[in-house]
Order: sequence, then C-alpha cells, then structure tokens
Amino acid sequence: MAKGTFRSLEVFNYRVWAIGSLVSNVGTWMQRTAQDWLVLTELTHHSATAVGVVMGLQFGPQLLLLPWSGYAADRFDRRRLLIATQAASGLLALGLGLLVVTGLVQLWHVYVLAFLSGCVNAIDMPARQTFVSDLVRDEDLSNAVALNSASINVAQMIGPAVAGVLIAAIGSGWAVLINAASFGAVLGSLGLLRVKELHANLRASRSRSSLVDGFRYVRSRPDLKAILWMLFLIGTFGLNFPIFISTMSIKVFHGGADQYGILTSVMAVGTLAGALLAAGRDKPRFGLLFVGAATFGIGFAFAAITPDVWLFGAALVVIGVSILTFTNSTSSLMQLSTEPVMRGRVMALRLAIGVGATPIGAPIVGWVADAVGPRWALGVGAASGFTAAAVALAYLMKHGRLRVRLDGHRL
Repeated sequence: MAKGTFRSLEVFNYRVWAIGSLVSNVGTWMQRTAQDWLVLTELTHHSATAVGVVMGLQFGPQLLLLPWSGYAADRFDRRRLLIATQAASGLLALGLGLLVVTGLVQLWHVYVLAFLSGCVNAIDMPARQTFVSDLVRDEDLSNAVALNSASINVAQMIGPAVAGVLIAAIGSGWAVLINAASFGAVLGSLGLLRVKELHANLRASRSRSSLVDGFRYVRSRPDLKAILWMLFLIGTFGLNFPIFISTMSIKVFHGGADQYGILTSVMAVGTLAGALLAAGRDKPRFGLLFVGAATFGIGFAFAAITPDVWLFGAALVVIGVSILTFTNSTSSLMQLSTEPVMRGRVMALRLAIGVGATPIGAPIVGWVADAVGPRWALGVGAASGFTAAAVALAYLMKHGRLRVRLDGHRL
C-alpha cells in the first residue's frame, strides 16, 4: 500500500520538485495567514469585507489573464516559465515583508501587492499544475497530483500554526519575509532537475486561434462542462476559508492569532487525509465529485451551528477531507481525459473558474459575515456544496447511466 501510495516519489525529478515545493508552500501559507491577520486586525477594525477585497484582487487575475495563462503553459518551456514566476513571487513577498517590518505598510499597499501577486500566480498556477505531467508518466499522474496536494496540505498544517506563533511573538512582517526566503527552495529544485528525463509534451502552435481552442474543446465535452460548473459554485462561495475561519475565530470564539493559526492547521489535517486517500486510488471517478461536494455542504452546515471552537475544528476536518477529494478529483479527471496539447489551457480554465471566481464571491461572503454574522456566511458555503452536488447528480443521470427510482417507499 505504501509503495502504491508514494510511488511517484521514486522518480528523481518528482522527488526533487516535491521537496522544494513543500518548503515554499510552508512559506506561502505563513504569508497567507499573516496577511489576512494584518488586514483584519492591524489595518482595519475586523473588516471581513477588506479581507474579501484582498482575496478578490489576489485571485481576480486568474480570470483576467485566462487566454494567456493557459496558452503560456502549453506553448513555453514550463520549467523556465516556473523559474521566472517563482522568482517574481519571491520579490513581491520581500516587498510586502519589508513594508510591514518597517511600519510603513498601509491597506492600499496590500491591495496593490495582492493584485500583482495574483497576476504572477495566474501564469504560474496552470504551468505548475501541468508541470507534474512532465515529471511522471501518465499512469502515475493521478498519484503525483494527489501527492502534490498532500504536500500543499502538509504545508497548510505547518505554515499557519508557525505563523500564528510568529505573529504573536515578533509580528506578521517576519512571517512574510520567511516566505520570501522560502522561494529559494523551489528555485533550487527547478535548477537540480534532470532536464533530459522530463516527459516533454507537444507544444501548442503560435496561431491566434489557439487562444480560444480551450473554450471550444471544453464546450464539446459534457463532463468537463459539469466539472467547471461545480468548480464555479464551490470556488465562488465555498473557497473563502480565510474569511470563514478568521471571522469565526475572532467574532464568535473571541480568539487571537494563535487560535486562528491552529484552526487553519486543523483544517489541513482533513485536507492531508483527503490527499493521501486520493493518492491510494488507481483512477479518479466522477462519482467522487458528487461525494466530495455533498460532504462539503454537510461540513459547512455543521460548522455553521457548532457551539464551541472544538466542534468547529472537527467540522473543518470534514470540510478539509471533502474539498481535497473534490479538487484532486477534478484536477486528475481533467488532466487524464484531456489531450496533452490542450492540458495547459484546460487547466487554466479550471483554475480561472475554481479560483478566479473568488473575486465574485469573497466580497459577498465578507459582506454577509459583517452584516448578519459569520454563521450565515458558512451557510452560503453549505449551499454552494449542495448545489454543486446537484450538478454532479444531474450529469450522472444524463451521461453516467445513473437511474433514480422508487422501490416501494425506498429510493
């Protein structure tokens, strides 16, 4: 079982990439925690709306740069592209960290740097996700994607908890500066890769029409359209965890930075478990999308009514397992069922809709948390999961040969 679950780590290039990514991801989660706390408690008076605006600026470029981000991942050398984007991200983190530790930071600084970081990430994320297919063979791709998710979620367990301690002890700026330094690890791993052992895929042509080929391709695929609708619903109204966790921690459970960091790490326990379960599966199934979305809705509904912080943490574990089951299955299904020459553009669409929809939902969810309370904001997240599950069920009934009938009084 262990050999099957961790088989991609036997590949030298994947192992080197995974180590560098883990270090960098820990730093990234430290900065996310510190940045949200900075905006919520130091630059505003507990404004969830301001946190939502930062998230919107950070993820909005996924939509704005969609035609170029996916095309770049398909057209250019992904390794060199990642070296450029990771270096740029490190410089932006360094700039924010210096502003914070020198006491010069203002809210508009965070807004501008969040937008610039979002522009870099819009190019980086499709290239980073499809780069996994350059590191391993297709038969190991699902496993590699799952282990990549596990790495991110191990980082999510470590990063916020460490950031919470650092914020309380020496301030949020130092957590951001540590993230800037962590980009050296992923840049080093990219430099150590055995280039001749990369699995080079076909490159997209330079034709102008190739920018819209991804849209045409997805439009002809009912399965991809269903997945993207589900991603839109959950990405818009459900993937606003900084708002959900921070507002519940401060306004409902009256905790500090350490509690916020621990709750974020607790959720990562669930996402790590979901990633390891996904790594043990041979192939992803569309039915897992229904299970993941429905469980996501149930977890949010339970979180909305929890009376204390411990039960809220338990609900976050359930949400973590469900969201990783859902997102990992969408990534594996879309990559494995897509022609190699189209993978970058299809994955860019996935990221633009699943992550880029946050600018639409984050300010709305933040306003709900401010206007009527964090528990109602969690209710919005629950509704997104249940609606996405309904989309999956409709697809399975129409295209997956699933039939629903009553046998006596039983479904």
